[in-house]
Amino acid sequence: MKLQFAIDTLSTEKALELAAAAAAHVDILELGTPLIKSEGLSAITALKSAHPDKVIFADLKTMDAGELEADIAFGAGADLVTVLGAADDSTIAGAVKAAKKHGKGIVVDLIGVADKPARAQQVIGLGAEFVEMHAGLDEQAQDGYSLDSLLTDGTASGVAFSVAGGVNASSIAAVQASGAQVAVAGSAIYSAENVADAAAALRAAIS
Repeated sequence: MKLQFAIDTLSTEKALELAAAAAAHVDILELGTPLIKSEGLSAITALKSAHPDKVIFADLKTMDAGELEADIAFGAGADLVTVLGAADDSTIAGAVKAAKKHGKGIVVDLIGVADKPARAQQVIGLGAEFVEMHAGLDEQAQDGYSLDSLLTDGTASGVAFSVAGGVNASSIAAVQASGAQVAVAGSAIYSAENVADAAAALRAAIS
């Protein structure tokens, strides 16, 4: 299972600092949506330039103009770009078209989708690399939130999936046991006192 670091900061400078600290222990570096909205496509280019050996994941959460938005992100250096599972099939198909042109990939983010297993199967059929079983920060903050439903949905989908929704050192083994191809950790790394140590601990917890 691969480890993805979701960098949820608002400046390219801070993103580069966090990425440098964690890079030795992670496979995929993700630019969070707020970072891209704050700094623009230049943040993607900066991260790819600093870490050409890493997969750069641009979390655009595209809802429309799939081909156009994916094309500009790939052109800026992204290897993977997200489109929302709630988007129209044509939007996802357009993004996949751009990905094929660049030799890159589309990940469909299922945040807010009620029937995640069913939609996962549909979007893999449209050409997505994998889907992301995702609970956002607002959902995670609600009373009674648990990662378990994402793991159950991922396993039930029968397709390649990642899990994002509060993954940490104590839950990452369950993520791997669910069959996930990628575990996405954000706050568990960037909020730690020592970012490198936190990333290393997550890597060590993957068997």
